[in-house]
Amino acid sequence: MAEPRVLAIGECMLELSPSGGEGQLQLGYGGDTLNTSVYLSRLGIGVTYLTELGDDPHSDHMVASWRAEGLDTGLVLRRDGRLPGLYLINIDQQGERSFHYWRREAPVRQLFDDTRAQELVLERAGDFDLVYLSGVTLSLFGAAGRERLCELLSTLRKGGVTIAFDSNYRSAGWQDANEARAAMDSVVSMADLLLPTFEDEQALHDDQGPATCLERLVQAGAQEVVLKRGAAGCTLLHDGQVEEIEAPPVDKVVDTTAAGDAFNAAYLAARLRGESPRSAASRGHRLAAAVIGARGAIIPADAMP
Repeated sequence: MAEPRVLAIGECMLELSPSGGEGQLQLGYGGDTLNTSVYLSRLGIGVTYLTELGDDPHSDHMVASWRAEGLDTGLVLRRDGRLPGLYLINIDQQGERSFHYWRREAPVRQLFDDTRAQELVLERAGDFDLVYLSGVTLSLFGAAGRERLCELLSTLRKGGVTIAFDSNYRSAGWQDANEARAAMDSVVSMADLLLPTFEDEQALHDDQGPATCLERLVQAGAQEVVLKRGAAGCTLLHDGQVEEIEAPPVDKVVDTTAAGDAFNAAYLAARLRGESPRSAASRGHRLAAAVIGARGAIIPADAMP
């Protein structure tokens, strides 16, 4: 039987991260859904990435790197005369990171300005078992673009494709919290699997605790939720039951970039292969622990657990 195939939608940017001495930076690439896609591919899951890049050498390099990681780039659109976005990572003494972005003119922001992307995906709808996207994905587009994206998700879901969503709220990507809540609620209402982080949900919805957050998501129709809580592990909701899954201890946190993205990849890979939510969450924690022990969003392949 063929391995499950995932359609991931989002943005990949050039990444500048600390390297070596004071003020030294190294150039890489990353983006939440792209990070998850790479880790899914390394775990043996087929992934097609839907995005839009420029016609510059950095865009060429990204596409070549994704192909080398096993990703299908057949839905990576290119726009003449444009450049991909860029972000800079700052890391504090505890390994926690903050970001600065240069992305307003990134070509991916026009991905759903017309129906081309929808049509290309629907031509290949039979290739996919699951669609994965995030709140960052939604923040890229205006209201009309988000409406086209939601139409695409609805059509795919009616055809039996599972929708998986990580809210991954980043306030800088939105005009205000009301816009973010409305956009995310439209996807939460049709998603089969939710992978939020409690800190993000609390910032956006003012949830008093994980139980309050889960109650709100259940009222929105959620059937399976993995509420990530950093070092505290995660809270699972599935089959009407709630359980806590502890995260393994980590000797030294170097860089928390992409920890949640990696968790999502391992969880989705396990669930797509029929493992239980508990087993999938344990796999997610193990991969996330490896990722936060190294610098950058995507760790070397030989560092995978």
